[in-house]
Amino acid sequence: MKNNKTWHDKHKETLGFGSRLADSVAKGMGSWKFIIIQSIFVIVWMGLNLIGYVYHWDVYPFILLNLVFSTQAAYAAPIIMMSQNRQSERDRIQAQSDYQTNIDAKLEIEALAIKLDTIETEKLDKIIKMLEEMKINSAK
Repeated sequence: MKNNKTWHDKHKETLGFGSRLADSVAKGMGSWKFIIIQSIFVIVWMGLNLIGYVYHWDVYPFILLNLVFSTQAAYAAPIIMMSQNRQSERDRIQAQSDYQTNIDAKLEIEALAIKLDTIETEKLDKIIKMLEEMKINSAK
């Protein structure tokens, strides 16, 4: 059976655990699901701290919440950049693969054009030969 893996499949297989994790984190953080969940988290956090009857663990101006977001951003930014760098590398590999495919196709088309020219020239030579023979036969 022939191996039908694309360059993308082969590239995916070479990724280590950290690379796959970074891609998953970047994919998750770049989604509406993440935005909605984080928005709900912030609203609940602020709500519980504004109207809490017994215990306010992070009173206004929510310094602990700001610390949580700063920590999240400090880790998220480099992880997302790692994923973006890998995407850029995948794009370069795909562009190189597309370029090579185009070169191969061009060479094949040129070879076919030469072959068609040869066939056409041979046909024309046969037609000219037949016409000359007809001319000789009709002159007799």
